[in-house]
Amino acid sequence: MKKITLLVCFAALVFALNSQTYPQTENTIRVMSYNIRNANGMDNVLDYQRVADVITQVAPDVVAVQELDSVTNRSKGVDVLARLAGLTAMYHVYGASITYDGGKYGIGVLSKEKPVSWKRIPLPGREEARSLLLVEFRDYVLGCSHFSLTAEDRVASIPIINQAVKDYDKPVFLAGDLNAVPASQELGDLQDNWLILNDTAKYTIPSNQPRRTIDYILGYTPKGYTYSVWRTFVPDTQASDHLPVVADIRLKASQDDIFRSPAYLQNPAADGMTVMWLTNVPCHSWMEYGTDSQNMQQVQTWDEGIAYSYNTLNRIRLTGLKPGTRYYYRVYSREITLNQPYRKEFGETAVGNLASFTTLDNKRTDFTAVIFNDLHNNYPLFDKFIGQLKDIPYDFVFFNGDCIADPQTEDYAVNAISHYSRGIDAGNVPSFYLRGNHETRGAYAPFLWTLLGKSGVDHSYGAFNIGDTRFVLLDCGEDKPDSSSVYYGLNDFTQLRKDQAEFLKKEIASKEFKSAKKRVLLHHIPVYGVSERPYIPSRDLWGDILAKAPFDICLNAHTHRFNYTQKGKEGNIFPVVNGGGNNEQGATVMVLRKQDNQMTLTVLNANGETLLTLNL
Repeated sequence: MKKITLLVCFAALVFALNSQTYPQTENTIRVMSYNIRNANGMDNVLDYQRVADVITQVAPDVVAVQELDSVTNRSKGVDVLARLAGLTAMYHVYGASITYDGGKYGIGVLSKEKPVSWKRIPLPGREEARSLLLVEFRDYVLGCSHFSLTAEDRVASIPIINQAVKDYDKPVFLAGDLNAVPASQELGDLQDNWLILNDTAKYTIPSNQPRRTIDYILGYTPKGYTYSVWRTFVPDTQASDHLPVVADIRLKASQDDIFRSPAYLQNPAADGMTVMWLTNVPCHSWMEYGTDSQNMQQVQTWDEGIAYSYNTLNRIRLTGLKPGTRYYYRVYSREITLNQPYRKEFGETAVGNLASFTTLDNKRTDFTAVIFNDLHNNYPLFDKFIGQLKDIPYDFVFFNGDCIADPQTEDYAVNAISHYSRGIDAGNVPSFYLRGNHETRGAYAPFLWTLLGKSGVDHSYGAFNIGDTRFVLLDCGEDKPDSSSVYYGLNDFTQLRKDQAEFLKKEIASKEFKSAKKRVLLHHIPVYGVSERPYIPSRDLWGDILAKAPFDICLNAHTHRFNYTQKGKEGNIFPVVNGGGNNEQGATVMVLRKQDNQMTLTVLNANGETLLTLNL
């Protein structure tokens, strides 16, 4: 068992190293067809390792293999396809066409992905019986065949193959040695339902002096699938009398599979709004917007004269909007399946639902905001809170840290943002993400802001008005000193906090802050109400400044314990409320309402019970 594991690991390493020889384009399927002549090269030497080396150097996703012995006397009892599968660390499916020399002779498929199903279909052959081996994978089907030497048999095989594949609801490839040149009747008949994907001008036989092409990779077309060929090549090798053919193919995504996340609103302003969304495949994306849903204008992002396209992260900043105005919008993403200098191919266009938002307006003083904290990706808990809030119409949502906890991968972060976005209806309700200490951890942490709008546009901290209420958002960083060994010298939150100390001084002295009727401070790690904690760096840097800052309320998190610190209890000149943790027993959600000159804060638990109501 240990030897098998080591062999698989070594083969996988070889795949990774040799894939650089023939680099593969992202989001493509690499299909290979190879008549290996039972691993006998042009030198008539039987060498399984040599054939395996050809395959590992190409690093295909799937291989259609022809001329294979299975435990024949000629091959000294070796199951040739199984031997190659072991040498290449791939799955294998064998299809015997005839009984031969004490064993079987036929065709097979090697694949990186475990097959879902397979079946063998007999094909006509006068000199020997022939077969079609259909192997189904999650996203496509590969048909492998080795046609007869007789033209009439080859022509008769085509309707059988067409009938065999017509009911698949996914793309189908046909690959193999078809024993016919491109100008033959057989290839002409095939092209009524199949598209040749390899370059037929690159000859495949004989391998030492190739003069004609009889090996092919084709795509089935009646179902409307688009096969964009990014690269096709014929590796130079004499491990068989045939050369292998290879094609890197991009399959068209369905409309339902294009969007990776719903549209979500970020960085609202009196004159602007950012609309973001993600796709699963590279696209050209744009949106329509306007104050009349029946008469909207189109806009997209341009970068120095070039449309920002062939990307999966979409960010369109709308500017020049009117304050306090409702705008309708809809997003579009059209898949780009081929993107070359003078040739581009497109797939389907996904269309988002009609949504709307209202720009900020200092004249509109009333609002309702919801504040989540410390969700730690606990989606059932979040969903329960959404249920509790269903009868409360809210205008904005704040995620006050540790909601996207320890983002190790982009998928992890996208899944969190997508789930929260659907819950709060983020296509219509703007959200603000503040960073907690757990958002600073994980391999994807430095890139998290590519998916989110920073609170201060250029910084993870900032200030803005919602009506006559001033919001100040801070980023506390980590909860341990930068010198802690677990940070490996990669953190400098001390400087970030110093920068915010200067920002706070300027903010508190600003006209916007002084003229505001209400002032709200949000940050993840509390300065007050955590006196038992040994490390509170923000207190040393911000404490003297906050002691002179007349906020009406400060909303914090981090401790996983709901706590209310009354004004003046710890030298704080404003009340402080810490949200609860990430389980139903201690979790909380806050609702901040402003109506006329009155502001109230309500804290609810996971059962919808009111834990605290403050009139501010």
